[in-house]
Amino acid sequence: MKLVGVDSLNDPYTLRVGVPSVEVFRRLRTEAGLSDKDPDAVALALPHTWHGVVLQHQGEPIGMGRIIGDGGTAFQIVDMCVHPAHQGRGLGRRIMAALTEELDRRAPATAYVSLIADGPARFLYEKFGFADTAEHGSIGMYRVMGENPGPA
Repeated sequence: MKLVGVDSLNDPYTLRVGVPSVEVFRRLRTEAGLSDKDPDAVALALPHTWHGVVLQHQGEPIGMGRIIGDGGTAFQIVDMCVHPAHQGRGLGRRIMAALTEELDRRAPATAYVSLIADGPARFLYEKFGFADTAEHGSIGMYRVMGENPGPA
């Protein structure tokens, strides 16, 4: 993984471009309070990451973020997380900055970038120019495969 954005030589945190292993991905998500994912599904998903970063503390992965999408018209920021013991130190902002810098560098100007903001994370995302879709007449929707879709 390529090292990006080192603030100082005394900084115990490093941000590397790439994705974690399946095991580390699952650990980071669950430790941060996100849902676990099936290991086979994660193994399929990670290689299709458009851009990803892994945050390390003294060499140990403690956070991550990924961008997925078609590379042209639509992108989504996913899997943003920082281990609870390291939260409140601006590390989520560091991950988000790395992701949005890559979008600014490589994504077409007309691309649509979306994300799902859990709880107070919305305040971080707003600092990077993201807005509530409901304020613009849209509403985000989702469906988890394998759950009953309801009557047709």
